[in-house]
Amino acid sequence: MPTQCVMADEEFLPFRENTFDLVVSSLSMHWVNDLPGALRQIHQVLKPDGVFIGAMVGGETLYELRCSLQLAELEREGGFSPHVSPYTAVTDLGNLLGQAGFSMLTVDVDEIQVNYPGMLEVMSDLQGMGESNCAWNRRSLLHRDTILAAAAIYKEMYGNEDGSVPATFEILYMIGWKPHESQAKPAKRGSATVSFGDLSKINQLQTNTKADKP
Repeated sequence: MPTQCVMADEEFLPFRENTFDLVVSSLSMHWVNDLPGALRQIHQVLKPDGVFIGAMVGGETLYELRCSLQLAELEREGGFSPHVSPYTAVTDLGNLLGQAGFSMLTVDVDEIQVNYPGMLEVMSDLQGMGESNCAWNRRSLLHRDTILAAAAIYKEMYGNEDGSVPATFEILYMIGWKPHESQAKPAKRGSATVSFGDLSKINQLQTNTKADKP
């Protein structure tokens, strides 16, 4: 299968409208400044009935590190600035996909915990992954005593019995389709023939049906 490699910015996709049957994004969209705009462009380059499948880092990622640094800065410096990148909440993702024009949406969440010897190892690993804080309004310097205080708070609040500390990574998975006339349409409001209140009677109906059989 012939392939072509193109280096591009997610916020300025260099492709024509209705070009692709499938667009895939894997753990990069948390670096996008204009996420609604990027989703609209992905929707635009998809063909009708094309699908977007993506995974991105979610809002609860590294909450242990975020809370520990905030508490330590408040205690030692009287205020705090963001030292963990901002992430999208799962409750907002469906709305963003819908506003971009996608239909038949699916959003799922997976939570992964990785254990480290301490907070400093967490920060070192993040730096090695190229996932350091991307916020422009952050402080460029963390004082040594603030870092040591944050490490102690991290271990006290979240530490495991074996002395290690967890780091949580929330992964959001999303699927959205570009609308097409062939896709299934939702039933009209008020057209249902079965009440949700009857669901509690299913076991009784099944029992009666079996009893009626010869």
